[in-house]
Amino acid sequence: MTISNAKRLSAIAVALAAAAGAVHAETYEGVHPITTAESRANVAAGAVVAARIGNPYATGVDAGPMHPPVAMNNRDTVRAEAVAAARAPDPYAEAASSGTTPIVAGAVDRATVRAEAYAAARGNALPL
Repeated sequence: MTISNAKRLSAIAVALAAAAGAVHAETYEGVHPITTAESRANVAAGAVVAARIGNPYATGVDAGPMHPPVAMNNRDTVRAEAVAAARAPDPYAEAASSGTTPIVAGAVDRATVRAEAYAAARGNALPL
């Protein structure tokens, strides 16, 4: 084989490889097929509205002027709820931070407890 025949065979091999690649090539049709029921006028009107809304993801100075929130309750109702919440016990408190414990009436009267304490202070044995 001469050099020219080798060049010819390599050229044929490259051409066959290119032809094989062209057979398997795919066409690009985009991410989604274009299917719409909207007219051009509706799409254009929606684009104008979207452009005037501004950037919904902007923060800080780029966000533009802040609009005050619109309250559903009147001021007196909110104030009354705040006072009631401030006076209510803490529902998350535990042990000592839970506030004062309610006074529960005991089963033994006061005179009996006083007499037992006096007897214990004098060294008398308590009846069991």
